[in-house]
Amino acid sequence: MSCCDLAAAGQLGKAGIMASDCEPALNQAESRNPTLERYLGALREAKNDSEQFAALLLVTKAVKAGDIDAKTRRRIFDAVGFTFPNRLLTTKEAPDGCPDHVLRALGVALLACFCSDPELATHPQVLNKIPILSTFLTARGDPDDAARRSMIDDTYQCLTAVAGTPRGPRHLIAGGTVSALCQAYLGHGYGFDQALALLVGLLAAAETQCWKEAEPDLLAVLRGLSEDFQKAEDASKFELCQLLPLFLPPTTVPPECLRDLQAGLARILGSKLSSWQRNPALKLAARLAHACGSDWIPAGSSGSKFLALLVNLACVEVRLGLEETGTEVKEDVVTACYALMELGIQECTRCEQSLLKEPQKVQLVSIMKEAIGAVILYLQQVGPEKQKEPFVFASVRILGAWLAEETSSLRKEVCQLLPFLVRYAKTLYEEAEEANDLSQQVANLAISPTNPGPTWPGDALRLLLPGWCHLTVEDGPREILIKEGAPSLLCKYFLQQWELTSPGHDTSVLPDSVEIGLQTCCHIFLNLVVTAPGLIKRDACFTSLMNTLMTSLPALVQQQGRLLLAANVATLGLLMARLLSTSPALQGTPASRGFFGAAILFLSQSHVARATPGSDQAVLALSPDYEGIWADLQELWFLGMQAFTGCVPLLPWLAPAALRSRWPQELLQLLGSVSPNSVKPEMVAAYQGVLVELARANRLCREAMRLQAGEETASHYRMAALEQCLSEP
Repeated sequence: MSCCDLAAAGQLGKAGIMASDCEPALNQAESRNPTLERYLGALREAKNDSEQFAALLLVTKAVKAGDIDAKTRRRIFDAVGFTFPNRLLTTKEAPDGCPDHVLRALGVALLACFCSDPELATHPQVLNKIPILSTFLTARGDPDDAARRSMIDDTYQCLTAVAGTPRGPRHLIAGGTVSALCQAYLGHGYGFDQALALLVGLLAAAETQCWKEAEPDLLAVLRGLSEDFQKAEDASKFELCQLLPLFLPPTTVPPECLRDLQAGLARILGSKLSSWQRNPALKLAARLAHACGSDWIPAGSSGSKFLALLVNLACVEVRLGLEETGTEVKEDVVTACYALMELGIQECTRCEQSLLKEPQKVQLVSIMKEAIGAVILYLQQVGPEKQKEPFVFASVRILGAWLAEETSSLRKEVCQLLPFLVRYAKTLYEEAEEANDLSQQVANLAISPTNPGPTWPGDALRLLLPGWCHLTVEDGPREILIKEGAPSLLCKYFLQQWELTSPGHDTSVLPDSVEIGLQTCCHIFLNLVVTAPGLIKRDACFTSLMNTLMTSLPALVQQQGRLLLAANVATLGLLMARLLSTSPALQGTPASRGFFGAAILFLSQSHVARATPGSDQAVLALSPDYEGIWADLQELWFLGMQAFTGCVPLLPWLAPAALRSRWPQELLQLLGSVSPNSVKPEMVAAYQGVLVELARANRLCREAMRLQAGEETASHYRMAALEQCLSEP
């Protein structure tokens, strides 16, 4: 058989490729072409390779590309099987006068024909050819050779068919196809556009696995695409806007890529464009903002102008998308613009190293206020049937980001929306699994068909907590939140989230947002304790909350790295204990004693005596664990000292318990060992408040303080109230 005959037999694969366009019944095909059946019989009865070659050639000549249907393809497969194509793919000896790749080309053509049948595309004999097929994509050879080009086309046909099956992407990734596709694309040889298309499909289907198996090669493709994007002057730059989000890695984006991407986006967004040109650019910018924050935007005048332009365009798009009546909202574009607005909010509220100058911040806040007004108006029109839609979740998210920083503007509109927000948060809290799914849907809607990077919170309540913390300070919004049942919802949420941090759960895998959410809940409860004490006394949910705080604090204060959360829990518990002092749970029960013992530990370990060079007397200094976070901790500490002081006369058993802990004695000892000049007046006042109440409440406390030179220490620090109390019998 000649080399030309072999090439002709290879056309069988082309027949298989086009067969999906025509699916006549098998009996009709047989009646039109009875010769085909004789040749298939000859193919089945072939005893050696030469006879199989001859029969394949006859079959090829007997059918036309448009005449072969799925059943006929299956008949051909039943006659040929995999053994013959396997030998063709692995043989290293070709007939005289034939290039060595011709036999492989015929083998690939047969596989391409077979793979057009979905069942055969998942056959183990096809899947185990993936590594071999992948090598064909990068094999060197004459780029103008027709047989080689045909083999490459057939190879892509096979791999694409496998990728279209449920588990196909995993098999391709494991078989080294991703790296081969990257190299084929970067080589810009024949079929490189098919390589890119298949890469896009694999990344969309299994991004994490792709990056795990072929990160260096995918980064090389990203560098190439980014450079092309930066240089593009034609319509290809808009096509690249749609491709590039898929090639951004789940980890760090190379700096050179960020520079090219930002430069390309600056040129696009700085021009007058139609919406179909601008929207992909905004979505790419949103993807970068979500993955990298503002790190991809250069510092200086050019960067600040670009960021201002980006946020401005996003706000305009949000208003156009939400305010225009009679048109369908482009949810993917508007959601991407939400991500850009979040970036603007972050930069406008950043005090140090902000990309924006103060006049730019003022201007952008005004523009974002108008866009947020459109978001509020949209949410006011959302009915119960739409509450589980991803776009509603995205709209609540951007509103939550705004309220976390700004509640004074749009106050009337926000108050009108609060009942909806409480109901919405409650709905998603009660259906937590659906809420988590909504979070991923929002990410997909806004950014790309793949994981956008850092995980977005899966519950609406966590998004709203910072804003509600501000709003509970104000009378009007607080009354609305109480009326709508927000405090009860927050208590349930806190208890649920606390369970995630309890013993038996691996806290190392929890996102930081869980602990931050717990702290923010504590701040809201602190606001309610101060501004609505009657609510704390009458609502049973706060009794449950108090019980949880009491049982949790002893273990929490012992855990490294969780001091700030312990401070929130201790201070909140102490303030609530003053209001709930008549509760049976606080009458010296083991839980209450454990809680107050842990609270004393938190309050007593904040300061130590520290020696100073060249001085005989030590100074009062922050202990190492407290020093690094004192800016966030000190308000809670002072409030905790004040709350503990208020609890002493309300709980008769507390003063003896404090004496047994030796806190008053050690406190006086600490004050006696440091220079009075090193103790700030507010510290003196806090210490005196605790010591005075303990001394007044219990005779044994007074005696212990006198034995610790309490009167002398009180005199040195001008603690007149303590000095007078200790002078009494």
